[in-house]
Amino acid sequence: MKTLRYFSLILVLCFSCKQDKTTENDDTSIVLKPVVFDGIDSSIKPGDDFFNHVNKNWFDKAVIADDQVGVGSYRFLNIPQQELLKNILEEVSQKEHPKGSIEQKVGDFFASGMDTISINNRGMKPIQPILDRIDAITNISELTKFVATQIKSGDYSILAPFISPDQENSALNIMHVAQTGLGLPDRDYYFSDNPSVMNIQSAYKTFLSALFELVGDAKAKAHADIVYHIEKELAQAHKTRIERRDVKANYNKMSISELNERHTNIDWPTIFDNLGADVDYVDVSQPAYYDTLNKMLSSVPLRDWKLYLKANSIGSYASILSKAFQDASFEYSKVLSGQSEQQPRDKQMVRRVDGQIGFALGQLYVKRYFNEDAKKRALELVNNFQRALETRIDNLDWMSDSTKIKAKDKLYAINKKIGYPDVWRTYDVSIDRNQFFENVVALRQDAYQYQLDQLNKAPNRDAWGTTPSTVTAYYNPSLNEIVFPAGILQAPYFDLYADDAVNYGGIGMVIGHEFTHAFDDQGAQYDKNGNVSNWWTEEDYTKFKAKTQQIIDQYSAFTVLDSVHLKGALTVGENTADNGGIAIAFDAFKMTEQGQDTTKIGGYTPNQRFFLSIANIWRVKMRDEYLRNYVATDPHSPPIWRVNGPLMNFTPFYEAFDLQPGEANFKTEDERIKIW
Repeated sequence: MKTLRYFSLILVLCFSCKQDKTTENDDTSIVLKPVVFDGIDSSIKPGDDFFNHVNKNWFDKAVIADDQVGVGSYRFLNIPQQELLKNILEEVSQKEHPKGSIEQKVGDFFASGMDTISINNRGMKPIQPILDRIDAITNISELTKFVATQIKSGDYSILAPFISPDQENSALNIMHVAQTGLGLPDRDYYFSDNPSVMNIQSAYKTFLSALFELVGDAKAKAHADIVYHIEKELAQAHKTRIERRDVKANYNKMSISELNERHTNIDWPTIFDNLGADVDYVDVSQPAYYDTLNKMLSSVPLRDWKLYLKANSIGSYASILSKAFQDASFEYSKVLSGQSEQQPRDKQMVRRVDGQIGFALGQLYVKRYFNEDAKKRALELVNNFQRALETRIDNLDWMSDSTKIKAKDKLYAINKKIGYPDVWRTYDVSIDRNQFFENVVALRQDAYQYQLDQLNKAPNRDAWGTTPSTVTAYYNPSLNEIVFPAGILQAPYFDLYADDAVNYGGIGMVIGHEFTHAFDDQGAQYDKNGNVSNWWTEEDYTKFKAKTQQIIDQYSAFTVLDSVHLKGALTVGENTADNGGIAIAFDAFKMTEQGQDTTKIGGYTPNQRFFLSIANIWRVKMRDEYLRNYVATDPHSPPIWRVNGPLMNFTPFYEAFDLQPGEANFKTEDERIKIW
């Protein structure tokens, strides 16, 4: 095995995100500059609360901007990323480029969205034809036809079709339909009597009323109440987020004839014909929702359904209409998030360009900010982490040899994507810098057609699910792939000039985390080809489920905001990956020269710096409102528990900081949970 000690010197970012051109580096000339952990509060013991031991001084001084919901690393590292994208967009939008070129499309799209005078002058005119079509609906058949037609323009209402691999035959993309139809963040929000949630309910009803008022509806409040009650009835048929983690229960393949017989009001053949989808069968992810929808199409008066569709369509387009519509949307969203000011128009447009034509923008981003050698160098590190996980699998005392063989087969079948796509997604659209609304719709239509073109074909294994500039990483079980975009390959996750301990605790934990997802509560149900199949012995899987239940129980006891408990069953996959990710990263670090040394830097041993880096990469401060909604709906634990949770289960952390019984997060050896 090659030594890992050189990788932190040559890996990944041969650029600085603070300059506008790529820099070439001579590996031998790089001078390490030790990272200083400047947020440490020594009055807090590592064994009591390591997250705040490392970050409290930073946390107390950090200020969340009025137009943001949080500050720090993790997803909030996308904020400075957007400044880099804005640099590109402002530059290309001010020049003339050949029609159809990448620069012309992204530049003119950005420019069209920045023309707020024209957007405000148009008011509601862009959506008037849609509202007129709704008014013209005379029966349920015409209603479902309208719904299907609107989906092709990105306006989803009571139907949610999508195309992805068949989980029993991952070599083929099929049509799926999932539950949908709600305006609140989650079905549980419609039934809660918690004061904070009731405040959100009230704000949402006010938002619905405002939408009707903006299109001249004299009975806005009454019509908003009708829409809300339709959504609440639909919500009763929704599975919870925890129930949706059951992979097998959310797979229900049915023939079109079977669906048509079961749902006489929905008229599935006509819907798929209007969608342009040639299908003989469909996976209905949550059948109870469509059973309820079928009944409601006859029990709810047509006039009420038309009000529902109006509210849905106005809301779907509100962010691209005049300021009055945007203000109404923000008044609702700020109750959810605590954000007190809308973001400036340029920030909004950077996010929209990245969201709708991000792989065109991504080509300009990597050309300017990402070195061509980085993909190769990052892949070398990922390959070594793969071998570290193989060793951990070999050493498991609860898994049989036969299951270990299959686990390692799956591990080495993982497709690794680094930095940016080898084959870029293209956009078959004509962008006009004077037609913002039409540009957005055209890109939505192109996105729909791009997905439709994948139907009844083998999955496109060159495709990416995130843009290169985004600070994220993911594992996709149906394709058995692991993805690390260029955006996350920067400090604090990776620092070209840092010592190995910092990088292995940073990007190393992320790499280990994503590998572990192949073996979390959901990923473990997929084989090496991405099919849901039982590759475990019955005894091994029983032991595995018992261990994940320990994770569920442990994290369910954790709280934020004094009394808000984490949902252990919702976050079990990410928590399992956090626990496994740290262990894999530490193993890989111990193979480096620094990992085998004890020389202190900045007063800390190499092992201590590894753990300090872990706490540093989750250095985040969120608004209370945002955090409350995050806990209710997000499958990740809040940052404090992404640090304290796995570390209280990891014995090398105890040894590094000499944890003692009686400290708040101390667990005895028998209490420490170990899966991978």
